[in-house]
Amino acid sequence: MTAVESIKSAPAAAEGSAAILSLNNIEVVYDRVILVLKGVSLAVPDGGIVALLGANGAGKTTTLKAISNLLHSERGEVTKGAIIFDGAEVQSLSPNEVVRRGCIQVMQGRYCFGHLTVEENLLTGAFTRRDGSGAIRADLDKVYSYFPRLAERRNAMAGYTSGGEQQMCAIGRALMSRPKMILLDEPSLGLAPQIVEEIFAIMKNLNDSEGVSFLLAEQNTNLALKYASYGYILENGRLVLDGTAEALRENDDVKEFYLGIAEGKRKSFRDAKHYKRRKRWLA
Repeated sequence: MTAVESIKSAPAAAEGSAAILSLNNIEVVYDRVILVLKGVSLAVPDGGIVALLGANGAGKTTTLKAISNLLHSERGEVTKGAIIFDGAEVQSLSPNEVVRRGCIQVMQGRYCFGHLTVEENLLTGAFTRRDGSGAIRADLDKVYSYFPRLAERRNAMAGYTSGGEQQMCAIGRALMSRPKMILLDEPSLGLAPQIVEEIFAIMKNLNDSEGVSFLLAEQNTNLALKYASYGYILENGRLVLDGTAEALRENDDVKEFYLGIAEGKRKSFRDAKHYKRRKRWLA
């Protein structure tokens, strides 16, 4: 059985559509000795939004970097398992080859070229394209239609824009490559709640209107499960729970340890520091 065939047994395409991305029992090691991801298997259905949840340090960013093949710059590597994107193994490809296949990562921290204007940042996202300036300009106008604030700030230096505008710029830059899938890492980090809601609503709009698939790594479990249809929970580099967004929202462990709700009511900060029971997956 080939890796592509065996990947179909990975736990994901729970929504009934074929998986555009599948991870099958992958392990990631840093510096050849530090085991960070341990047997992670997940999948994202074509045209779906899947949430990868967990606390800081759980392994969410490492998982995304394994998919986009950005681990080598940090002395990490996938030592076991297979990563299948759009029907082909990609773990041995270079990062630019993964981009050309249509899988784009929007990095945590709103990375933009601060010395370039917003529009110049957006245009860098089209560097892999060979379909002419007319098509690129049309897509630029489309990005501005999704992010009207970027249209207003198109000539501003990206480094002098707000955090929300920089996050929009990073997502817009990814869209300029005409992706099939976006790996979105902690889009809520450091942003005001109103801006976060706006960005997540735009993500949902892009998914509905453009058919872009999303794998969303996020600590804000409540918000992520509001927009995703399926979710996986990582702890210490292992997947400990997965299910539909509705099922995870109703799970008692998820309510208590990730949503701060126990026995039907929201817990205070003092209560949250002293858990009344162990997580079932650690028992």
